[in-house]
Amino acid sequence: MDLLLDINGLSVFFGGVQALTKFSIQISRGDIIGLIGPNGAGKTTAFNATTGRIRPSEGSVFFCGQKITGWSPPRIARSGIARTFQNIKLYEDLSVIENVMIAAHSSVSYSFIEAILGVGRYSRDETRIKSRAYELLELMNLGEVASEQASSLPYGSQRKLEIARALALDPKLLLLDEPVAGMNPTETREFGEFLLTLRDNLPIGVGLIDHDMSFVMEVCDMIRVLDHGIPIAWGTPSAIRNNPEVISAYLGTDFNGTTVKHAKN
Repeated sequence: MDLLLDINGLSVFFGGVQALTKFSIQISRGDIIGLIGPNGAGKTTAFNATTGRIRPSEGSVFFCGQKITGWSPPRIARSGIARTFQNIKLYEDLSVIENVMIAAHSSVSYSFIEAILGVGRYSRDETRIKSRAYELLELMNLGEVASEQASSLPYGSQRKLEIARALALDPKLLLLDEPVAGMNPTETREFGEFLLTLRDNLPIGVGLIDHDMSFVMEVCDMIRVLDHGIPIAWGTPSAIRNNPEVISAYLGTDFNGTTVKHAKN
């Protein structure tokens, strides 16, 4: 497998609080890797440290063999890592397609003067970007609402739009923070099918955080579990589902309906 992301011993301190402790994970092309744990376990902190939104206190992040620890978020995005967020971040006053086109503008070749005058490479690039944006919206079943205002979309569709915008960056690695939050069961199932199709047809890797365990167990190849910022398990969905420490710390049941007493109260 072609290794994309290689995180070794990543720790994050906020004052005297250690939010993440010796976190390590690897994601290769074709992987869908899950990161799970209770609220406050350090999952989003791990994503933020990976994508440059916070600087890790210890450890290293390598992407495609290059050390990117401490890089700025825009530089990391340009290198090929795209992400979505727990709290949807859209340009609500713009149309659906304009939201996607904005992300795709990282690939334009025209100059500022060409953009102001609407000449030269401007027309060619804008036509290409708009066409690509429509393709991505169709992929997410949002083509019919391309001209609508982003804020008018239902919550689940806004989630899909955010993912379409991330894909507009043509990433090698896609990091999804609670991608099916707010989706109904049908939308969740359809998104899981889409994610598997995406993995099978594009040369990318995917890392995701989610609390919908049925979704995570269905789509992920491997899963890392965090508890209070500490990695406690790594394995296949089957192994994680039956891991006593994971059940005690997070799942609360053995998936056969038997309630397990929590080790931490």
